[in-house]
Amino acid sequence: MAFYQQPPTLEDPFSTDRVLRSYLARTFAAGEERSKLESDLASLSAVVRDELHPLSLEDRMNEPVLTSWDPWGNRVDRIEVTALWKRAKEVTAKYGLVATGYERAYGSLSRVAQFALVYLFAPSSDVYTCPLAMTDGAARTLLAHGNKPLIERAIPRLTSRDAATMWTSGQWMTERTGGSDVGLSETVARDAGDGRWLLSGTKWFTSATTSEMTLTLARPEGNPRGGKGLALFYVELRDDAGRLKNITINRLKDKLGTRKVPTAELELRDTPAFPVVGTSDGVRSITPMLNSTRTWNAICSIAFMRRGLSLARDYARKRVAFGAPLSEKPLHAETLADMQCEFEAAFHLTFRVCELLGQDDGRQLDAQGEQLLRVMTPLAKLLTGKQAVSITSEALECFGGAGYVEDTGLPVLLRDAQVLPIWEGTTNVLSLDALKALAKPEAAEAVLDEIRRCVALAGDGDAGVCARAAFYAAQKALEVITSHGDDLAIVEASARSIALTLARSTALALLSAHAAWSHRHESDPRSLYAAQRFLQRGVSVTSEVSIDRSRALAMDVL
Repeated sequence: MAFYQQPPTLEDPFSTDRVLRSYLARTFAAGEERSKLESDLASLSAVVRDELHPLSLEDRMNEPVLTSWDPWGNRVDRIEVTALWKRAKEVTAKYGLVATGYERAYGSLSRVAQFALVYLFAPSSDVYTCPLAMTDGAARTLLAHGNKPLIERAIPRLTSRDAATMWTSGQWMTERTGGSDVGLSETVARDAGDGRWLLSGTKWFTSATTSEMTLTLARPEGNPRGGKGLALFYVELRDDAGRLKNITINRLKDKLGTRKVPTAELELRDTPAFPVVGTSDGVRSITPMLNSTRTWNAICSIAFMRRGLSLARDYARKRVAFGAPLSEKPLHAETLADMQCEFEAAFHLTFRVCELLGQDDGRQLDAQGEQLLRVMTPLAKLLTGKQAVSITSEALECFGGAGYVEDTGLPVLLRDAQVLPIWEGTTNVLSLDALKALAKPEAAEAVLDEIRRCVALAGDGDAGVCARAAFYAAQKALEVITSHGDDLAIVEASARSIALTLARSTALALLSAHAAWSHRHESDPRSLYAAQRFLQRGVSVTSEVSIDRSRALAMDVL
């Protein structure tokens, strides 16, 4: 009889996730609050396993479709999204994937509860998390700036649990001049004299063109060049008849991954808009959105890692090679263990940022806590984005040739993960962002104090050994800044290695602290095994920098 390989099966995402369940047990006190959250997570998990995951496989070949003209020659610029995206909006509203963060039912842990839901949802959403991240970011930004009319208009819709009234938002910053140096933006804003401003320009890469509103940057006429001359504007995309307000969709982007996201290139021609806060300093004004979207990015990164691991682990039990299941092969076990320890460290780093974000929402952070959040947000995003690509690539390799075949539904994990180090700031941009924050001595001390806290929680045992190693690595990375403080070129060239070392150090420290708790309260040594293995894989990546030699290699000229 011919042999047919049994494919991997997606196990229940929540009940089989030891790391998430252990973290929640430590973070939430036993009682009604935790029971309610775990019930919601279990319910969403069943939807993911039984409905969204099968639908994503069934809907694999479908992509958004742009219809520019109707049969009679009228410009309509209508985008039809996929079946899963339509269902994803209903699931989002029902489970409050945005709303939970604003209802504050869990107090300062509301962000943790929200992102635990997002973490389960993300890998089977066909990246519907993209507009959700910007929706969350828009809500947070409007609230931060206190524009009462815009808050009253948008917040109830952005945070609604009713799919019929729920809005999503875009974040339109990238132009032909690029997305990192937004100070080069060419979109112009003209005062209409009636409270509105009219925006004209091209937005080269917009990932939420089907949303009801967006926040965007434009330069009011007469303002100076650069980021300070930009202003942050609120735009509602369509009129009451559903027609775009002086917006033309030039095309949908043909991308490597995230192909279910209707990313578009737009032309604005006197598109009506309202300033969110003043008519300058737009880059600074949009910071609350970036902090939120970068956290979503990190959550999606760990969610993709977890999904790749889950499928690879299930397949290892089923795939027999050379007389035994892969799960019994020592080398395959080593590979999965390496993937798992990277994921566990990334998980604790990311959810620590969620904790800080929730405390910031409730104005519960002191000055040092604010500095810690300011540094840890880019660190978590840059590290987890790189890890997501590495771990999903390794996961595909665990399936051999099947991991490279599209109709297995596996390659999309890697293609979609590749966006995570790019969106919301590349690794280099985020490294420089972290370096800018660390220029304040109190910010560097906040990071060291966070690791000291973990060292104390880890105690004197094996977990403490790992936590103390994390502290020494972080100290060494920060010394690069102080020892080369007068040589800005050396410090800038070292920014990536400093940021990655601090991110891995903090991740190890947090994992070690949790490992000590898990060993005491759950009699489970696996988190400790993960911490020890993560340390063995290397925490510090700092090294001596030679500017001249680097340039010679980079540009291949002497």
